[in-house]
Formats: sequence, C-alpha cells, structure tokens
Amino acid sequence: MNRGKSLNAELNYAISQMGHGDLMIVCDAGFPIPSSAWRVDLAILPDLPDLQTVLSLINENLIAEKVSYADALPVHNQPLLEKVKALFPDAEHAMIAHETILGEMAAKAKVIVRTGAFDPWGNILLYSGVNPAQWFNKPGVVPTEYYAKKLGR
Repeated sequence: MNRGKSLNAELNYAISQMGHGDLMIVCDAGFPIPSSAWRVDLAILPDLPDLQTVLSLINENLIAEKVSYADALPVHNQPLLEKVKALFPDAEHAMIAHETILGEMAAKAKVIVRTGAFDPWGNILLYSGVNPAQWFNKPGVVPTEYYAKKLGR
C-alpha cells in the first residue's frame, strides 16, 4: 500500500508525471477547465475537499518552485492568500491576471486538479521544481545563482 497520505490514484499519477517547470493548476469548483485538459476531479460537495487540504497533500509530494495566483487574491481573498504563502514559504510567489489564469494558463497546464472549494479566486498555479540539495550535490557541480541562493551559498 502507498506510504503517502494520498489515496487518489489519479492524483498520485499526475504528481509523478510532473517534470521541472511543468504547471499544475489546483482550482476551485467553478473553474472552467478546458475540455482538452487532463482533469483530476476531486470535487464531491461544496468545500469537499477544500483547497487547503488538497494543496497540503500535493505539497507533501511535489516540489513547487513557483506559485502563482490571481492578482485579486490579496484584496478579495486574503485568508486564502495567507494559507498559500504558509504552505509554500520557499517558493517564488507571483500574481497573475485572473483572466489569464482562466484562459492562457489553463491551456498550458499539464494537469488541472479540481477541488470542491467554494473559494473566490481559488485557482492556484504550481510550477514543478527540483530539490537543489539533491541536484547540486556532486563534486565540481556549480549551481546557478538562483539555486545557490536556495542552497544558502
């Protein structure tokens, strides 16, 4: 049996398929998922599961190098923004226009994970990264400035 907490086979598979730079969108129940997108639908009831639960679970198994969210979040859903920042403190954070998330970014996502969340602007973009300590640990390998900073060098 799987040692991790996630019991959802499709979500586990989706996480395992993420490569460096790939985009996963974890969205609320109302997100307009393109028909061509790889959809992992976890929604059961309103707020079941909620965004925090799903993001926490994904965070245990996916290295998110960058996290983006709607530029409306700081003003219109500060509690969600605080949760996202607490869950991904080491990631780069960036705001993006909500309309861009709904169109352009949804089309670029490798996978879109739909939650049951009834959270306004509750669409979180996770860009897969690497663990610098594992990738830059061989003698003679010199990390870029970006990764050296993450390694505290």
